[in-house]
Amino acid sequence: MTRTITIFLFLILLHATVAQAQMKSRAVSIADSVIMVVGGKENWDNTQYLQWTFFGRRTLWWNKWTGDVRIEIPSKKLLLLSNINSKTGKAFRHGIEITQADSVTYFNDRAYKILMNDSYWLAMPFKLRDPGVTLSYLGTAKDSVNNDCYLLQLTFTSVGVTPENKYHIWVDRSTYLVTQWAYFEKFSDDTAAIINPWFDYERYSNILLSGNRGRYEGTLTNISTAAIPDEFFRKP
Repeated sequence: MTRTITIFLFLILLHATVAQAQMKSRAVSIADSVIMVVGGKENWDNTQYLQWTFFGRRTLWWNKWTGDVRIEIPSKKLLLLSNINSKTGKAFRHGIEITQADSVTYFNDRAYKILMNDSYWLAMPFKLRDPGVTLSYLGTAKDSVNNDCYLLQLTFTSVGVTPENKYHIWVDRSTYLVTQWAYFEKFSDDTAAIINPWFDYERYSNILLSGNRGRYEGTLTNISTAAIPDEFFRKP
């Protein structure tokens, strides 16, 4: 009897393990299709420059290849010129350079966190297969405008500024474009803190980006992949 129970429990565990692996494989396959539809990893990697305005609050210019970023925050009369790889750079308020060492360190860290957050709102579909990202397939669901979608869950393992976050991602079953996301502050949360659509994809060079996040958040504007002079990242 004991041996029979052991075999039975083993088979249950084996079935659960196989099912989990199949769900993960399905999620990865869908994510790969999303990345391909918006331009593919190669075109994303070959996109050196990005510019956009984050919901009217601040404008970012980013050299993805070097890590240089320029962030202008008009409401605070603040300009950040930083390199997110080395976390070094300069900060200016009211056109005057901030020179206190602890303040410089703070603003370089702030520039890094702003870029990580704001670029995710712009380019998340390209980040679905990044190292440290765990994908799960949750089945099918309707988004807010009744599109038939695949529903993915996205979590993080020791990466990013807020690795405790969780996202649900709606992927249109016919186009494989992301149409909606839900943001959860913690993995254990059952209720999303934010739910936004991903509307109005447009082509920028060889990639597709969506700027419309719905009436509550607004729109990412001034999106561009045009070249940015090196000195723009150095001089106020």
